[in-house]
Amino acid sequence: MTTTIVRSYSWGKLPLVEQQVIDMYWRDQGLPDTPYSLLPWGLGRSYGDSCVNDGNAVLSTRHMNRLISFDGESGRLHCEAGVSLADILTFAVPQGWFLTVTPGTKFVTVGGAIANDVHGKNHESAGNFGHHVRRLELLRSEEGLKHCSPEENRELFHATIGGLGLTGLILSAEIQLKPISNQFIASETIRFDSLDEFRALSRDSTANYEYTVAWFDCLSAARKLRGLFTRGNHADSRFDHLNKPPPRKLMVPFDFPEVVLNPVTIKVFNGLYFHKQRSRRVMKVCHYDRFFYPLDAIQTWNRIYGKRGFYQYQCVVPTDDYAVAEELLSVISASGAGSFLAVLKEFGNIPSLGMLSFPRPGVTMALDFPNKCAATRTLLDRLDEVVMAVGGAVYPAKDARLSGAAFKAYYPRWQEFAAFIDPKFSSSFWRRVSAEISER
Repeated sequence: MTTTIVRSYSWGKLPLVEQQVIDMYWRDQGLPDTPYSLLPWGLGRSYGDSCVNDGNAVLSTRHMNRLISFDGESGRLHCEAGVSLADILTFAVPQGWFLTVTPGTKFVTVGGAIANDVHGKNHESAGNFGHHVRRLELLRSEEGLKHCSPEENRELFHATIGGLGLTGLILSAEIQLKPISNQFIASETIRFDSLDEFRALSRDSTANYEYTVAWFDCLSAARKLRGLFTRGNHADSRFDHLNKPPPRKLMVPFDFPEVVLNPVTIKVFNGLYFHKQRSRRVMKVCHYDRFFYPLDAIQTWNRIYGKRGFYQYQCVVPTDDYAVAEELLSVISASGAGSFLAVLKEFGNIPSLGMLSFPRPGVTMALDFPNKCAATRTLLDRLDEVVMAVGGAVYPAKDARLSGAAFKAYYPRWQEFAAFIDPKFSSSFWRRVSAEISER
């Protein structure tokens, strides 16, 4: 066991914290004896402070990255919590298996995917990552090793799914993969020019396409919203002969000057990105990397937002009345605080398993806002007012400024969840939203 003290931050580059990093090497290692509170740390891809523990300690699982067993008949994979989704794909895809649910980056660990109950482009048919976790090993400070599944320690299992790493250290998990024919995706991208058109495309695509997602221009007027709607399926055996294209890897070597990202440059970028597709519909077959993980090709892309970092805001609101989504878009457009990473998607009706899981039926949008300090936080507070008024929610894994009152409104089961928090575990996020006076 090695311990170092580091100054670090999450993927959004805020807040900057000082914390001990304790490396975990083996599943039978046991929790360290330390006066500080603990928090699991995977690859640090959460955007806000749910993955940091300022003034305390984090348990790095980067060395707990072993594949334990795999059943090639059923697609059941048992692996340690520090295994990344990239590791799983490298192993499984050549054998004809794929992640049943994957977020927009493969550089997250299995433990992190469980702790944040991540979702993907196929929520309507597959739900969240947690729906495909068959069992897990959880190490708690007072109770020791606990085996959790939908049948064993069921309530603790549901608290750990989406539990932000607060219920203990996930040591390993058994997850269900899905069969595929090859490593390619047959996709279609369609231009749309209104929120109603997006809605129609989303509803019409559900029956025939497993994956759907849209990029939208957040600076366009809400009633004239423009964007690119992408839908796709795993390619069938007709494309088994295709070869994987050479990887595209770019590097952002330094923090961009803050002046680079402003309403003018974002408006220009959004216009160019929308018009890059000249025809209304474009069909193609592409490697899964380009379909699921386009940003992974740009290493350290978070540096684009400069030294002050950025806030990502992802919310979900009911789809019964698209006027709510329209109001959110109007607030964003009127603020001028644009984002060129703006995603729009409808969630399906599959109930989440976790007590603090984010996905629920509705339309979700995710945007990155450069950190302009008070101005950005004021905008996000205004968006919170709209989301809370209709019973929506904001995603904790992407939050760095949510008030305790808002969090409790979004997650009414928070008190039920709190009973399962390990007394030795805490995080900067949890202390903030639960308004703890003293640190654990």
